[in-house]
Amino acid sequence: MIFVTGGTGLVGSHLIYDLIQKGEKVRALKRTRSNTKFVEKVFSFYTLKSLELFNKIEWVEGDILDVCFLNDTLKGVDQVYHCAAIVSFNSRDRERIIQENITGTANMVNASLEQKVKKYCQVSSIAAIGRSKITEPASEDGQWILSKNKSAYSISKYQSEREVWRGIAEGLSAIIVNPSIILGPGNWETGSSKFFSAAFKGLKYYTKGISGFVDVRDVSRSMIMLMGSNFENERFILSSGNYSYQYLFTRITQELEVPPPHTYAKRWMTGIVWRVEKMLEFFLKRTPLITKETSRSAHSINYFSNEKIKQKLNFKFISIDQSINEISNLYLKDNGLKDD
Repeated sequence: MIFVTGGTGLVGSHLIYDLIQKGEKVRALKRTRSNTKFVEKVFSFYTLKSLELFNKIEWVEGDILDVCFLNDTLKGVDQVYHCAAIVSFNSRDRERIIQENITGTANMVNASLEQKVKKYCQVSSIAAIGRSKITEPASEDGQWILSKNKSAYSISKYQSEREVWRGIAEGLSAIIVNPSIILGPGNWETGSSKFFSAAFKGLKYYTKGISGFVDVRDVSRSMIMLMGSNFENERFILSSGNYSYQYLFTRITQELEVPPPHTYAKRWMTGIVWRVEKMLEFFLKRTPLITKETSRSAHSINYFSNEKIKQKLNFKFISIDQSINEISNLYLKDNGLKDD
């Protein structure tokens, strides 16, 4: 039996699909308010037997902050994939992100140790990787340094990894993966999937920041390969390549056949925007379109190395151009803008 947290998210839903396709028995965690229709929708992107496969999932309702629930749920489980995490760059969520992500991981680690789970996979992030130097990309050995510019999400991911390393010291066999920005089809109004709906609706501005990007299918595939390998107690960066946001959105708009962004949004411009959004959030109680953290990352230039997993697993990543092409086609079909 395999246990997956965050089963209704982008990574979790693709992971469950791949595991079910391989004939594995999957027990997936969802919160009471979570909508599993999203998972069935993801399945439908890849197979005509989506409902048949979806019905093979053993869903359990609960919370990773509930220690007793986790200990009961992990009985008879051989492998754990911990994909669940709060992802937000809104300052009002800061304390909740740090508390729940770290405590939730600590509980998962403890329950895995208690139930003698054979192997554990932690989905972390490049946010927990030390930044790259001018002369070389960041690797798994990079030193993460706390600073005033670190987002709550980055802090929570780094501290969550520390809980996994603590578990390893206590006898847990574990793998940590650090995906870059994940591209994939799903809920077109949340996460990175929103890149495609935003591009279709019209983007006038671009930034010149650079980061790593990876297809969600590669994230799922690499985790399954690592969990089935002899590698343990290591971390692996998952990134197909490093690209600018300008390139990313230009390619997306090309595939969607809409006008590309044409105006460079300078730092001072995005600085004004996030401050205005902060005011509107305060007065109108609405979720800001851009925050201080997202504004900063849009201009940051960071390169990440994928050499470790390529060498150790002979892993070949899907190119970002291929990802953008295929995800764009799914977006158009899913929204009735293109025939099957």
